Amino acid sequence: MKLKCAILDDYQKTALDFANWSSIEDQVEVTAFHQHFHTENQIVDKIKDFDIVIIMRERTPFNAAMFGRLPKLKLLVTTGMRNASIDLTAAKKCGVIVCGTSSGSEPPTELAWGLILNLARHITEEHNNFRQKGSWQLSVGEDLYGKCFGIIGLGKIGTKMATIAQAFGMDVVAWSENLTKEKTDSLGVRKAASLAELLRQSDYVSIHLVLSDRTRNLITSNELKEMKPSAFLINTSRAPIINQRDLIEALENEVLAGAGLDVYEEEPLSENHPFRTLPNVLATPHLGYVSRSNYEKYYGEALEDIREYLLGSPIRTLI
Repeated sequence: MKLKCAILDDYQKTALDFANWSSIEDQVEVTAFHQHFHTENQIVDKIKDFDIVIIMRERTPFNAAMFGRLPKLKLLVTTGMRNASIDLTAAKKCGVIVCGTSSGSEPPTELAWGLILNLARHITEEHNNFRQKGSWQLSVGEDLYGKCFGIIGLGKIGTKMATIAQAFGMDVVAWSENLTKEKTDSLGVRKAASLAELLRQSDYVSIHLVLSDRTRNLITSNELKEMKPSAFLINTSRAPIINQRDLIEALENEVLAGAGLDVYEEEPLSENHPFRTLPNVLATPHLGYVSRSNYEKYYGEALEDIREYLLGSPIRTLI
């Protein structure tokens, strides 16, 4: 009897096109689900008969209760090699092998700059007005050249962001709790003495941190008040790094000029969420990792994970 594999949250209906799933069709029957399941009961109802499940990053939580309700599950594959929404201890206890895939840092870097450029030059507003045959030229854009670009987190993506900002002629300053001057000096970047100092200086602030207990609610109303009223905040990392209620209030009161957002505490975002209507928010539906190169990595390596599991030699295991 064939094993059954479920691919969750295939929003674009492309998962089956990014890997040669026919190579395992004699052993595994693959089913892609295109809609998001919002509750644990919905998820369990759909995948309770599956032996293998492929999930997209931290979109679907797999906690101890979930593993306990899926006795047939033997292999869980997540895109990326880190997934905070999987209880790895519970997975091991239930005999579930958890594997990951590689993930490129270029796509989220490019998306972040798309948000920055759009905010600075009002591209969406001008495009919509152009399509609607409105007045010629509505806005006066903000400059990047000569402005201060603040990076919170100078890892792989943050480093790429710094290099691009320098190419635009920006003054780059960075901060994170464990950032060293040796690191910033090697990149020609200034090291801020504190988060507050970075926020006070920057015209654009971009977040590139891993979500942890230390970074959750790193930015609250107190930090947002340190920003210039003309500054823009960009978050393509993880939503809970910024206190969402405080951010909404700050945007409503124009404490800062605007925000470019790609990540949310609730995904998909509810239809009546303030981020959908605030005029100073530029938002995308968590597209940072969604690119052809990343999808080829995700689904191609997920297929490799399944093949090696079938051979009894799991690879890229998280536990």
